[in-house]
Amino acid sequence: MKKSALFLALLSLSIIFTSCNSKKDTERSFIAKAGGFSGEIKVNVTTLGDKIKDVELVSHNETDHIISRAFPILRERILEAQSPIIDSVSGATYTSFGVKRAVNEALKTAGKDFGKITNKTKAPEQPVAHLEPVNTDLVIIGGGPAGLAAAISAKEAGLKNVILIEKLDILSGNGKYDMNFYDLINSEAQKKAGIEDSVEKFIQDNASPMDTPERTRVQAEGSFKLDSWLRSFGVNLNHYYGNRGHMAESNAYAGAHVQDGLEAKAKALGIDIRPNTKGLDLIIENGIAKGVKVQNKNNFYDINAKAVILATGGFSANKELLAKHAPGSEIFQTSNQIGATGDFMPVFEKNDIGLANLDVLSIFPFIISHTRDLTGGGDGFMLVNKNGERFTSEKITFDKRVATAQKILDQPDSAAFYVYDQNLYNSSYRLQKHTEKGYHTKADTLAELATKMNIPAEKLTETMENFNKAIRGEMADPYREVPFKREFKTEGPYYAVQVESAIHMTKGGVVANENTEVLYNSGEIVKGLYAAGEVANSSAAYSASVIFGRIAGETAAKFIEQ
Repeated sequence: MKKSALFLALLSLSIIFTSCNSKKDTERSFIAKAGGFSGEIKVNVTTLGDKIKDVELVSHNETDHIISRAFPILRERILEAQSPIIDSVSGATYTSFGVKRAVNEALKTAGKDFGKITNKTKAPEQPVAHLEPVNTDLVIIGGGPAGLAAAISAKEAGLKNVILIEKLDILSGNGKYDMNFYDLINSEAQKKAGIEDSVEKFIQDNASPMDTPERTRVQAEGSFKLDSWLRSFGVNLNHYYGNRGHMAESNAYAGAHVQDGLEAKAKALGIDIRPNTKGLDLIIENGIAKGVKVQNKNNFYDINAKAVILATGGFSANKELLAKHAPGSEIFQTSNQIGATGDFMPVFEKNDIGLANLDVLSIFPFIISHTRDLTGGGDGFMLVNKNGERFTSEKITFDKRVATAQKILDQPDSAAFYVYDQNLYNSSYRLQKHTEKGYHTKADTLAELATKMNIPAEKLTETMENFNKAIRGEMADPYREVPFKREFKTEGPYYAVQVESAIHMTKGGVVANENTEVLYNSGEIVKGLYAAGEVANSSAAYSASVIFGRIAGETAAKFIEQ
């Protein structure tokens, strides 16, 4: 009996142990959703007992080149913390909020409630720590197109130790948003289209009082070699559409493709990339740049280097600096990424570094009001207010962009609508993409479109009829400075989206010569300090950031090795 009782007791314990072990090893999946920046985000959370085993992205409507960078970071943080109470990914705040909320909802179903997730939800604060200095050959401040190109170029020039810091959690600055890669010559796509171009033609077309002749020439020469360099690591800009403009393909943006390639190449070269690391101040000794003081969360340390490259971008997302340097512009939205805050402006002023043209801005005529995406597709649209009335010329030349931006804000409720027909839709991939993503509204008739946009249908129809009459020359148009050639179609479908103008980038900045060497106000060179991209004073833009980034990397490497 005693043996039997012992046997039963052991059997009972075995069953309990097996049951507990089975529960611990049970793998379950929970799908949940929440709103992100552009729509619904759906995730699948897998648990193993009480542990979060995995988080998968099921579907989303976010910007691809944002969520593709942000989600892996969020997943890693959630798995490490075993909780959705984590820091958001800087540069993807609303996307992070959506992912964290969706994960939290899934975990509630699993029986784990972490409370309410808000935009302010973040990981527990870490104590302040002052770490030992880090030594390297070259430090690059900023992980946008200029910074990444500089890092790659320096490595290719033979430097072994290169550190790139980026204050946001994700790289590639504003470049990853761009549809176009302008001012590229001698490209394979150009040649295929039968376009003959040259350095001299480029110089003739791009001469600007903001740039020295020397800088314009090296930009032209760099542009002539750029397509070949990009293709050497898999960045193929195969679609040429005129005016030196390129896309990856006819249905694929250039920006995301270029930046994906730059990031992949930088990582393949073993560059020490440090995201979420903000530059605070330059280390300048005896007039020579010797490094940068940085902050990573609550960790503070110095990066000592033999040379420094500035690729920190502009300040179009800093209302205070806009009001100071371009008064009145602070009222406008920006299409630039949130990191464009001009953090080093006080550092430049403190060190008597030359600055120029800080009041010069690039205004993009139309962004989607609720997403900030650049939008529009060329001639053949009407710009109307909420009353269905036109209020300005749709032919917006560069010098009229600020005035147009102000006119839009002056409309009732500051509402303006970009209205177009099937002809323009068919000619523009950007419009097609935005409609497919649900950013633009589509309707079979103009009356239906007006109803959807809450615009008086009769007035919108009248406006379109007068628009066509003006194009045919049958009536005067007080807003038409240069007539469009194409009338609005008299049958649908029709499309519309609410728009506003925005500051796309600041053009002024640090004064640098054709070798990207930064200059003091006296005109003397700041030894060991280089600048490329939007941080530098220049009339040029995206492709020039890559070109001058390459030059900065090469020049810094020569300085270090001399």
